[in-house]
Amino acid sequence: MKTKRIFIGLLLLLVLFFITSCAPVGMTKEEYGFLYGIVHGFISPFVLIAKLLGANIGLYAEHNTGSLYWLGFILGVVLLLGGGGGGYSTRRRWYD
Repeated sequence: MKTKRIFIGLLLLLVLFFITSCAPVGMTKEEYGFLYGIVHGFISPFVLIAKLLGANIGLYAEHNTGSLYWLGFILGVVLLLGGGGGGYSTRRRWYD
């Protein structure tokens, strides 16, 4: 049982490493649009953890297309965090 927990922990750490390796870094000439905004929004919590641990990676792309990038970024964050749908499923009746 203990080795299973260690394996799962190492697997999660490896997944976290691969997810944060997709984070935008440095200055690029390419402009990032809606789809990259979704990807960057999806990985943003993992990038934030890596940034707090001292990694030199960007949280968002500096060269973006503007409103569409930010819409994708917010949509990616909402897709990852669930968008508040969990609160609805645990709602109780007021008369219980």
